[in-house]
Amino acid sequence: AYHRSLRSVQLYGPTNFAPVVNHVARSAAEVLDGSQYFVLLIITDGVISDMAQTKEAIVNAAKLPMSIIIVGVGQAEFDGKA
Repeated sequence: AYHRSLRSVQLYGPTNFAPVVNHVARSAAEVLDGSQYFVLLIITDGVISDMAQTKEAIVNAAKLPMSIIIVGVGQAEFDGKA
């Protein structure tokens, strides 16, 4: 599945996390009976371009059955000050 998905993913451009956080949050919001738990793992080599929107998306998702893990790889600054 990973290799098939990789063909349709752009590996350049701005690093916007809010859309993917919101997408997974919508899925998690549909399953509030405790039968499922979602883990969103984001591996990035770039600084978050939409930091304010990403923070808002994470705060909005905090009450949902999901965890968000962001892993920075490479030489970029990942201090969260963007």
